[in-house]
Amino acid sequence: MHTNDTIISQTKKWITDVVVGCNFCPFAGREVKRGSIFYEVVDTEEKQEVLEKLAAMMQQLDENDSIETSLLILPEGFGDFEDYLLLVELAEKLIEQEDYEGVYQVASFHPGYLFAGSNDEDPSNYTNRSPYPMLHLLREACVTRAIDCHPDINSVPEQNIAFTKEKGLQYMQQLLAACMD
Repeated sequence: MHTNDTIISQTKKWITDVVVGCNFCPFAGREVKRGSIFYEVVDTEEKQEVLEKLAAMMQQLDENDSIETSLLILPEGFGDFEDYLLLVELAEKLIEQEDYEGVYQVASFHPGYLFAGSNDEDPSNYTNRSPYPMLHLLREACVTRAIDCHPDINSVPEQNIAFTKEKGLQYMQQLLAACMD
């Protein structure tokens, strides 16, 4: 079992080497440089506890403009991708229930991420594969601004898929595995 500091360090390496390094998110590099990403490790298998932490994270974003985006890292209990997807669904419902729809959105990352219609051997899944299951909380206004400033936002997923297919499954597997060193 890794310490929280190790888990956060591995997550930061993944963001730097994979998300920014592969340019999967053209906006992430700016936030890494600014130090505006908040990381929290939640050691529980209980969905309700995770949702309580997510609610607290939304309040923290309300109170702190210097945090652009937050990652709730879940090293315990959400290894099964289908179970994790249920948590994502609950997180989206929580955003609605707490009247944060249009304010915050959740992006999902998981070590076993599978896009609909893909299989485990498809390297494009690595655009959303991470060292640990996590819920990424983003400010919608910032996402909208970033999208509006991007010359061709619709091409980003296609470019990401092309990149992963060009690099191949083994490369993507090794890149993710290196984040755990």
